[in-house]
Amino acid sequence: MRLVILGVGVWAIAGTVLSMANPQVRSEQGSYAVADDLQQDSAYVQGLAPGASQAVSSVMTGQPMNDLLQKVTPIAQGTTDLTPGVFVLDLDNGDYLSLNGETTFSAASMIKVPLLLAFFQDVDSGKIRLDEMLTMLEGDIVGEAGEMQFDGAGTQYTALETAANMIITSDNTATNMIIRRLGGVEVVNQRFREWGLQQTVLRNPLPDLEGTNETSPRELSYLLARVSEGELMSMKSRDRFLDIMERTVANGLLPASIGQGATIAHKTGDIGSLLGDSGIVDMPNGKRYAITVMVKRPHNDDRAFELIRQISGVTYDHLNQAPSASNNVSPPPPSDESYAGESSVQ
Repeated sequence: MRLVILGVGVWAIAGTVLSMANPQVRSEQGSYAVADDLQQDSAYVQGLAPGASQAVSSVMTGQPMNDLLQKVTPIAQGTTDLTPGVFVLDLDNGDYLSLNGETTFSAASMIKVPLLLAFFQDVDSGKIRLDEMLTMLEGDIVGEAGEMQFDGAGTQYTALETAANMIITSDNTATNMIIRRLGGVEVVNQRFREWGLQQTVLRNPLPDLEGTNETSPRELSYLLARVSEGELMSMKSRDRFLDIMERTVANGLLPASIGQGATIAHKTGDIGSLLGDSGIVDMPNGKRYAITVMVKRPHNDDRAFELIRQISGVTYDHLNQAPSASNNVSPPPPSDESYAGESSVQ
């Protein structure tokens, strides 16, 4: 099955307007490291690749959302044998919530988010043309998600169609074609390091049912925030990126608990040991936030679905009540003392 690329969606267009209007804002069981784990942010920033520290400051410049944390923590602690990781970032003022946000989880299909970013960076640099034809090889073909596997080796698709299928239907065969076109696993991981990612690693082709590919809630939310603010690619590629993610067909997790009139550009991940969703929500009140929820679980434990929905819902309701930040105010970047005195909650 082939997906028709229809161009830039309303969400992406709105994102461009918001970014232009607000240039200052660029930028096992029972154990929960809550927002207080952000006391390690200074060390985290100092350890990033050259140039990445400034980028982190541009999207993480606010204060912990402790009032939201008080709502999320009981939900997270209410289900035994599930280990959630949550990172929420208010894109208007830099405020954040972290609950196990720095914990490394299996990435599942959420690894496709940074792969899509790498793809559009290569488009911007002229290494890839959107209309170039990619040929499916026998080694690309895998099962699980996606319909391209049934088309057979030798079938050709445009590069844009392949990248879109990787996200919209989470096509694993398309993903392996994109990895190959980008230059392979090592080239991709080098790109991740250039962006300052320390926990996001591609080790094996998709579907990676063993969960060897990894990331963290904070790194995914941080990456999406930078994309939203136009830091890592051209504006037209940013708009295509978000348009594709808005058309994700699996909408039973984060989107299930956002309000009417809100839009979300997101990507899910689902393997036996891990369920997750990561995206950017654009609310009717004008507020935007990045949110990643990942849940380590007993094999295929369906309770993880409801846990993610509950966290998504309480986050949306909380931010829907909060006043939207002025477009003319940019909070100061965090200092080394920003997280002094914070302690983890067990």
